[in-house]
Amino acid sequence: MTSTTGTRCPHCGWPDGAEPFQVVSRHSTAAGGTVWTRCGCGSLQVRVIDDRGMRIVSRSRPAAPQSSPASR
Repeated sequence: MTSTTGTRCPHCGWPDGAEPFQVVSRHSTAAGGTVWTRCGCGSLQVRVIDDRGMRIVSRSRPAAPQSSPASR
């Protein structure tokens, strides 16, 4: 994928144009496609792919660490 944003993940610095850590799902659209990905830091991203290239249109924060029952 070629990024049209030229940015990085604000949480870990991974380049948006690099391969995502994990592809969660892919969906075809009339204009191209939408890919939901997860960054190495855990941030969920929505990537739109169309004739203009790839861009991230939405990004979550990484999930908060879960406490174990033993630490409560």
